[in-house]
Amino acid sequence: MTTRRTLARLGAPLGAATLLTLGLAGPASAHVTITPSDTAAGAYTVLTVSNGHGCEGSPTTELTISMPEEINAVTPTRNPLYDVTKQMQTLDEPITDVHGNTITERVESVVYTAKAALPEGYRDAFELSLQLPETPGETLVFPVIQTCEEGETPWVEVPTEGQDPEELERPAPTVTITEATDEEIAEPAAVEAEDADDSDMLGYAGVGVGALGLLVGGTALARSRRTS
Repeated sequence: MTTRRTLARLGAPLGAATLLTLGLAGPASAHVTITPSDTAAGAYTVLTVSNGHGCEGSPTTELTISMPEEINAVTPTRNPLYDVTKQMQTLDEPITDVHGNTITERVESVVYTAKAALPEGYRDAFELSLQLPETPGETLVFPVIQTCEEGETPWVEVPTEGQDPEELERPAPTVTITEATDEEIAEPAAVEAEDADDSDMLGYAGVGVGALGLLVGGTALARSRRTS
């Protein structure tokens, strides 16, 4: 299981590596959380990772956000208070993306390093743009390592089967992929049809304005001839 391998690399307890469908990470404000702009299968989404505290009072200096192995490409948003880098991982075998490009490496993690430490009691947010897999019902885990001036906090825990997620002390942020709705599937076609209708209306309006101009011009010409 990809989640087991990812958590093992981060030093998470092996017993916590069983993945459940959790939805968003725990609601408690003391946790590092993740909020997607869209959860539909195959959708392009912007994930907002929020951090509102330090490590037991110590200011935050760095946040390392690991990507699930189902995600290959990530575009992190720049934050003027942080330096951001992408840590790459070479794939065991090359793959071909939806555009026909050969992919030999993936984004393993995104690291935000503070130019000045984030003080305890202040919040910051980090945005990541990516495409979700087309696997409704799957839960993606985004383990986060929060490094502080003194110590670090690994947000990497996921519940074992039957365990209450609220029991976790340091839950990993998660996103559950949902079914794409009929509206979302039909949306591109609907937008194209609407654009076509707008174009037709503009075309008709242009013809009308042109005809009105000819009529006004003809009337003026006739009046000019009668006057002369």
